[in-house]
Amino acid sequence: MPITVLAKVFLSILLLNFISSSASNTSPMSSLSMSAGGAARERTTRPIVTGTSVLGIKYDGGVMLAADTLASYGTMAKYKDARRLVKVDNTLIGGGGEYSDFQSVVDILKQNALEDKCTSDSLYDETSSNAKEVWNYLRAVMYNRRNKMNPLWNDLVVAGYDANGETFLGWVDKIGTTFEDSIVATGFGSYLAIPLLREKHRPDLNEGEARALLEDCMRVLFYRDCRALNRIQIAKVTPTETLISDPFEIETSWDSASFVAPVADLEGDGGW
Repeated sequence: MPITVLAKVFLSILLLNFISSSASNTSPMSSLSMSAGGAARERTTRPIVTGTSVLGIKYDGGVMLAADTLASYGTMAKYKDARRLVKVDNTLIGGGGEYSDFQSVVDILKQNALEDKCTSDSLYDETSSNAKEVWNYLRAVMYNRRNKMNPLWNDLVVAGYDANGETFLGWVDKIGTTFEDSIVATGFGSYLAIPLLREKHRPDLNEGEARALLEDCMRVLFYRDCRALNRIQIAKVTPTETLISDPFEIETSWDSASFVAPVADLEGDGGW
């Protein structure tokens, strides 16, 4: 058949498909995205609203976490009260990455905690999952979602105590990779804060020293990470309590010589 005839046949088929799809109020592309049950399939294909670093450190008497409260919409500092430190029973969870996925993770953990209480032998039973159990559970959740090609786009920090009453600090990423250590960080903190934490950390740090160290690291991240904010939260878990502070602003100074010196010995900021 001549090429022009084939082209006319092809255009006729496209026109018929368009007419039939318009009659059913369903576009060809949307019909491809519908599942067998008729509902559209939804998944996070890439992070949209994201949080940055979460820092964690063990000290003499407990575990402490720090995170800022900024959620960025792309490169825009969109939400400045996005709290990314959450308490579930006696375990602290900190999350970086896609904020909606972090909310989904927290909902799953809270639902599990409620089910444990409802199915316990007594309403007054105080037993709950320890931090290491939560960490292992999140590893399985993240790995399962990764295998479905529908990952939860988060790096998570889990802090608390294990079944033996020892302090626990663990890290989980979106594909189910895990490790535990005395110091952990997500996001840009894994590049900028970890060297500072390694240099200053000691097993016998008291609570005040641990808090000061985390605040110093968060200050450096505010200076160097474009997605960070100087409004932060500090959380701690001890054998007797689990607390998350209200957001507060850390003191910052832009008087450093590297900040005020002319760029490339030129007047102005060095921009075009």
